[in-house]
This record gives sequence, C-alpha cells and structure tokens, in this order.
Amino acid sequence: MTGLSENARTNIPATDLAFIEMNMPLICRGEMRVDEPMSRHISWHTGGNARRYYMPVDLDDFADCLREFSYEPIFVIGLGSNLLVRDGGIQGTVIALHAQLNDLQLIEHNQFDGLIYAGAGVACAKVARFAAKHDLAGAEFLAGIPGTVGGALAMNAGCYGSETWEFVERVQVVNQEGRIFIRTPDEYAIGYRSVKLHQSSNGNNLEWFAGGYIKLSQGEQAESRQRIKQLLAQRIASQPLNLPNAGSVFRNPPGDHAARLIEASGLKGCCVGGAMVSPQHANFIVNMGNAKAADIEALILMVRNRVRKATGIELIQEVRIIGDARRLT
Repeated sequence: MTGLSENARTNIPATDLAFIEMNMPLICRGEMRVDEPMSRHISWHTGGNARRYYMPVDLDDFADCLREFSYEPIFVIGLGSNLLVRDGGIQGTVIALHAQLNDLQLIEHNQFDGLIYAGAGVACAKVARFAAKHDLAGAEFLAGIPGTVGGALAMNAGCYGSETWEFVERVQVVNQEGRIFIRTPDEYAIGYRSVKLHQSSNGNNLEWFAGGYIKLSQGEQAESRQRIKQLLAQRIASQPLNLPNAGSVFRNPPGDHAARLIEASGLKGCCVGGAMVSPQHANFIVNMGNAKAADIEALILMVRNRVRKATGIELIQEVRIIGDARRLT
C-alpha cells in the first residue's frame, strides 16, 4: 500500500488528508508526500509545492502509478536540474525517479565493445564512472551532465562535443497505460537537445523513459578516468557551480553560442529580483539566494527579448517550465 509520509500528515488539514488517502491507489508501493515543496527537488532551489509527490520503489511500481494517476497531469522528474516549477506549484502528481529506478548493469562485454543498461533514475555522472571502471570509452562526457539518464534521454543531453543518443542502442519506456516495452532509435526524431517519438497511428504517444541501453567501445580505464577528471575541471572553471542554477538556459543556435549572444547583448550580471544572468557564464541564470520562480522566468523572457532585438536571433529555451503562476488571494 502507498505510504503517506508522517511529515505530510502533520502539514495538511485533516479533511484534505482523508480525501487524499481515500484516493491513493492501493497497488502502488512507494512513498507519497503531499504538498511537497519542489524547491527541495530542483537545482534552482525555488518554486511552489506539488499536490502529490511520489517515489516509486521500482519499475513495476512506476508503471502502476502512471496508470492509476492517468486521470490527472503527471510530471516525471530526475534531479530537477533542467526544470523550473512556478510559484503556484503543481496541481497534479510529480513522480520522482532519481535513486529510485537506479539499475546499472553491464549487459555485454567483449574485446571490441560493451553494453550498459542504466535506469532512468541513475545520475549521468555515475554512468560515466561505471563505464570507465569496465574499460569502456565514450561515456566520459556524461560526467559533465548534472542530471539523470531519464532526462538525458528525453532531451538528448550533451556537452563537450558528444550527445546521449550517439550511444543509445535501445530504450525501455512506460506509457500512460502502464505498459513497459522497448523502442529503438529509429522510432524517434532525434536532434540537438530534442527527442520526439514519430507520431503513432492513433496519435497517442504519451510515455516516459524508464532506462536506456548504452553501447560503448572498448577503452582503457585510466584514460577514461583522466578524461572525466579533465572535463570536470573544465566545468568547474567555466560554470557558476557555487550558486543554484539549472545549467544552460537556452540552446545554442546553429553556428553560434547562446552565451556569446547574451553577453554581446550586454546582459551579463542583469537581475530580476533574486535572479541574475551569471557574470561567469552568460547562458546560466543563478539564484542569488532569494529568487522566486517568477523572477527567473521573467529574466528568461527579458534575455530572449533583448537578444532578439539586438541580434535578430530567437533563442530557444532549453529548461522546462511547469506549474501554475502564484494565484491572487
């Protein structure tokens, strides 16, 4: 039976508690939290609460939860490193996979290559280290992605010249009906920071990644570990990791860099409330300590508008924004 945390019980009215418990699916086995602050779960450390926040115990539980909560909006998250939750919060259900769908296995290995399975909740950096440990090369760039495998698959995350789907042999997915199955890369339209399922015959393609099978070439552990060390040092030197942020806010336009365009538009250091365009890396927006989600969203809009006016280029947002604006009372 689904567990409602004691913290949740003491922080909601008895009438709401009774309603929520009455409507919890009995087949789900994970932990349910109610009115959960999403600022605890996204890397910007701000935003409203989720009406329901569920942590499944395994893949089958994830599938059961998707099916049972299909009547309302569902948001699946990992480390929350590419996400902004608006101050009004989320009225649906958030399903958190980080450290929940955490299978990480060496499926095949020979003198030429190897195949790793990584669950959607496994941190990308952990996959990089695991591959290096088993003398497999190519996954080192994942050490520079501050998210999970599920998120990396969903957006074709990449850095330092490599992208996730270059190495994907197949993926495991779960649809809204709770059915678990396998898809191959040719079933998707894969682009720069974009992964879309080719339209199905009935138009229904609402599904989520549960894990990926990653094919890597034979390498050498010491070389891979050194490469990871170099990439992490480069990341520390170039990104404002001392302040809450969500990584790159905008995609790089063809033949250019979003950071260069933002800096050229005179936006480094610009602020809205507690949000600031990082002086260290212009494609990062940082929380100076008291930023509201509305501050960050307003700054994103300001940056996009000023870059368009100054350069004629429309920046495409990379971060995902969900939830409701704060309601007036």
